[in-house]
Amino acid sequence: METDRMKIPPMGLDKHEILEEMRVLRDQDIAWEDNRAFSLVFHHTDAHTEFLKSAHNLFFSENGLNPMAFKSLRTFEHEAVRMSANLLNGAEDAVGTMTTGGTESIMLAVKTYRDRARKLMPWIRRPEMVIPITAHVAFEKAGKYFDVRMVHAPLTEGYRLDLRAMERLINNNTLALVGSAPNYPNGMIDPIEELGAFAEKYRVGLHVDACVGGFFLPWAERLGKNIPPFDFRVPGVTSVSADLHKYGYAAKGASVILYRGMDYLRHQFFVYVNWPGGVFASPSMPGTRSGGSIAAAWAALNGMGESGYLANAVTVLDTTDRFIKGIERIQGLRVLGSPPVGVFAYNSFDKRINIYAVADEMAKRGWHIDRQQKPPCIHLMINPGHAKIVDQYLQDLEDAVETVRDNPHAALSGSAPAYGLMAGAPMRGLVEKNVLDMMEAMYGPEGKSPDLQSKDGKSAIPAPVMAWMRFRAGLARMLNI
Repeated sequence: METDRMKIPPMGLDKHEILEEMRVLRDQDIAWEDNRAFSLVFHHTDAHTEFLKSAHNLFFSENGLNPMAFKSLRTFEHEAVRMSANLLNGAEDAVGTMTTGGTESIMLAVKTYRDRARKLMPWIRRPEMVIPITAHVAFEKAGKYFDVRMVHAPLTEGYRLDLRAMERLINNNTLALVGSAPNYPNGMIDPIEELGAFAEKYRVGLHVDACVGGFFLPWAERLGKNIPPFDFRVPGVTSVSADLHKYGYAAKGASVILYRGMDYLRHQFFVYVNWPGGVFASPSMPGTRSGGSIAAAWAALNGMGESGYLANAVTVLDTTDRFIKGIERIQGLRVLGSPPVGVFAYNSFDKRINIYAVADEMAKRGWHIDRQQKPPCIHLMINPGHAKIVDQYLQDLEDAVETVRDNPHAALSGSAPAYGLMAGAPMRGLVEKNVLDMMEAMYGPEGKSPDLQSKDGKSAIPAPVMAWMRFRAGLARMLNI
């Protein structure tokens, strides 16, 4: 139903009132400033954030679409790319561009490998990339957009990439391999040196997704952390993506996509010379490019400096160690694998402890919890501010675990059934359809905000499937199986 709020007001409203209403709406968002969230926002210090805002606002209206008109932005981008390439051990020939974020960086890499193959290997008609099952979902998105099939390699029992299985998946249609440093779901670094050897052996590309770790792992390595080589030092690595707006502590959205040489990057560019509007050339996906984000990224790199990034790494590594040791001291919980830096996940090996029910209990205590599947687990990404809340989190977590252990029905209440059942639901095509229905409801004319437990027919799991799985879960709980 249309309301006056859905139309541009006839007269401009009072600007102070507008800002106040925006603040009220913002108060409904997650309270990341209280360090009770573990994703979505990478915050270093309040002073650093104010510095970024100043740098961003200096170039608020500038547009990176035309580097000849805004030579300042071209300087910022070039220097940010060179600093990133040097940090990741690129040679003098290493090149790249800034992007709006990790998804664009990954999508550009996939597009580049596809277009390069079209030029140099025209016999490939059904292009594929071999990726770990833990590779970022942006590769799936890129595969759909650019018609490149993503072939999934499994993990071993220790949550490490199964190298033998991955090698068996390489064939004449393979454009490139993918490794993560680290991956998002469990924070493990894939064996990049071994993947590099595969890439050279089979003469395919190797993209390293270091969107999370690109601006953290080098500092951890300098501090003596055992970080296996993951960047351009590894023969066979042909491209690396790294997010400036994560552990680079730049403003959103800022990432880099780097290549070993111009013979790759040239296939990323778009040029069209027959448009009546003039000759058009673009280095990345957008036309208009935010001058503020480019400028703030350059400012962040220079403002933090090596000393700032090293000090940050000390805090994050120490805080991560406190979290992991504290979680593993809680009876029934375990951290997945052996993640080396501030990205990890944990779950329960005790059948009495449903990890999604634990997540619900933690949410009741004011924490924003990221739930994952395959296996069911809780995910954390650590920033400096989390050092202040480790003890409170661990105490709340211990209490939440005890509550769930003492309450056998906790897994059948709250959002736990919805998350758990969606993760394990059969007929994934039906689940996908219902998720699409949810998207339609959110972005349709009424702008609804459905959730996993919606009772209006727009839940993620079809009603009959949900009913059957609830019954099965309840029966299993009763029989303790």
